[in-house]
Amino acid sequence: MSNILWPEIYKKLGVKPVINARSWVTHLGGSLMPREVLSAMEEASKSFVDIVELHKSAGKIISKICKSESGLVTAGCAAAQVLMSAGCITGTDKKLISELPNPSTHKKEILIFKGQRNHYDKNFEMSGAVLKEFGDESDVSPKDLYQKIDEKTCAVAFAMSPFLSTGLGVLETAKIAHEFNVPLIIDASAVLPPVENLYRFIDQGADLIAFSGGKGIRGPQDTGILAGNKDLVDAAFENMICFDSPKATIGRSMKVSKEGIVGLVTALEMFIDSDQDAIWDSWRQKAQFIVEHVSSRAGLTIKLEENEDRQGPQAVLYFDNMWKGLNSEEIRESLLDNDPSIYVGAGGVSGEINIVVVNLQDGEEKIISDKLNEILN
Repeated sequence: MSNILWPEIYKKLGVKPVINARSWVTHLGGSLMPREVLSAMEEASKSFVDIVELHKSAGKIISKICKSESGLVTAGCAAAQVLMSAGCITGTDKKLISELPNPSTHKKEILIFKGQRNHYDKNFEMSGAVLKEFGDESDVSPKDLYQKIDEKTCAVAFAMSPFLSTGLGVLETAKIAHEFNVPLIIDASAVLPPVENLYRFIDQGADLIAFSGGKGIRGPQDTGILAGNKDLVDAAFENMICFDSPKATIGRSMKVSKEGIVGLVTALEMFIDSDQDAIWDSWRQKAQFIVEHVSSRAGLTIKLEENEDRQGPQAVLYFDNMWKGLNSEEIRESLLDNDPSIYVGAGGVSGEINIVVVNLQDGEEKIISDKLNEILN
């Protein structure tokens, strides 16, 4: 591995960098921050500030960009999920805030469509909330939600992901929830870009929405965004900031540094000002290069696919029963054995391999193509 690919700091730690063709996954570090974000964080590190004041200022920028009443920088999207559920249980009631995760109120149930249950919904429960399902894994009707909402319901949760069913959709879910004065809270960790998603779901009725700051926005990996209704954001904030409380609150472990707050806001402002069409085109070119340079074989088809989701254009390898070579898992293992290791995505019932290019550095598309041809031969 060359010195260019192996920075001295990682050499010192004995950790080799990898080629990330799996998207903005936390497992591989999310994204790479622009120079301007790093500079802003360095500048922020040289002074002391009142963190509450900094949070309030950053929140105003978030609310303006997200077209919401209020905003908050959080310690990742997972922390935003915990804080939004906490806020829905407690409001700004200091007694309830002090009781979490064992609130004395019975109004602590969060409804979620069964078809949207996922790896991350545990975060909602960390506040002391209880998740209750409506509908079944593949189907849901308005009646299912109507029948589940009662005096114990503090929120309805919605998971926004290209890999999950949309269920009733944001508009219909919000409409029903609001008939009972129940807020709709959305986990939208990985739906940026497009930029419009920063405010689209709030326009459709979301009361709170959580985004990752370290994926498509390219801010610090350990930051997130919480935006929405002012009263609920204030409640989330009270569950996080506890400088004047006798005891630490549930969000004390989810603090965000001054550098993180500044880095996230800088990245967010850069994100909305970026030329997304040009960025998308650069991704398309890398994916197209791989499609053109990895030869199709009997039983193997490689296609360029463009999905309007977090993964952008990608090269996808499909295998059918004519394929006599290594299976997809063995191919992925061979890619990991490369130096540097190459991480790719996987999915689907046919075991396809997804090469996600959003984090590829210039020239890495050729490394991937060459290695794939070597393995497939």
